[in-house]
Amino acid sequence: MGSHTDSLPTPATPAGRDGLDAILTRPGRAVLAFDFDGTLAPIVPDPDQARAHPEAVRALAAVAPKVAAVAVVTGRPADVAVRHGGFADVPGLEHLVVLGHYGAERWDARTGTVDAPAAHPGVAAVRAELPVLLERIGSREGTWIEEKGRAVAVHTRRAEDPQAAFEVLRQPLTDLATRHGLIVEPGRMVLELRPPGMDKGVALLEYVREIGARAVMYAGDDLGDLSAFAAVDKLRSDGVPGLLVCSGSDEVTELAKRADLVVDGPSGVVRLVRSLAQRLA
Repeated sequence: MGSHTDSLPTPATPAGRDGLDAILTRPGRAVLAFDFDGTLAPIVPDPDQARAHPEAVRALAAVAPKVAAVAVVTGRPADVAVRHGGFADVPGLEHLVVLGHYGAERWDARTGTVDAPAAHPGVAAVRAELPVLLERIGSREGTWIEEKGRAVAVHTRRAEDPQAAFEVLRQPLTDLATRHGLIVEPGRMVLELRPPGMDKGVALLEYVREIGARAVMYAGDDLGDLSAFAAVDKLRSDGVPGLLVCSGSDEVTELAKRADLVVDGPSGVVRLVRSLAQRLA
């Protein structure tokens, strides 16, 4: 990092400017929350190969001691996000929490342990039926099943026509999920089958209220982040200023339309975090 400085961008909306101002004036009461894939880590064809942007951990470690908490809110299992992010045993990140599986799991940097309830039985049933279903509708070619412990996801990014494969699979997977008491969460060329009742918005809202934060920033890139954006809107209506950041992509435009600030993917998120750390120094 050295003497390099990144200028802090100005949010495009009054609510976003209020959110940023609250973070800068009361950092000790602020939560900075981030999605993982597409926000802290570049999107890659194989999710197992996803790793945090090379400067992400250093940027987070620089800002974390200056704010109330840093949280990573992800659909991935908490321990996988910790491993792929390189978040364990990092000086400065003692206050980091990873809310995995949309908040069903929680990893705390102070203890290095994951707290989690029992898995939903529907996930095992869906897992057993998925390969047969994909075979039957002729969608094995180029699609890929990701094992997520408390959820299971089908990726179409490697298919010959990823969007067409995504559309073909959407209804059959929804029917399968419904039969086993699960829901389907669509994302960037991925359909995730998971238990209902938990989403990033619920996880973020509960965490912000638990620690009594008085300002919040949330950065995300995908449809699953819309619930977290809605949670920030709810907090704003309750008098807690918030800043909505979109880690920009051409694949999901809904988030950019809702955001106060659009940055250039994970590298833009890193620059934003670094400039926050410098302003708070």
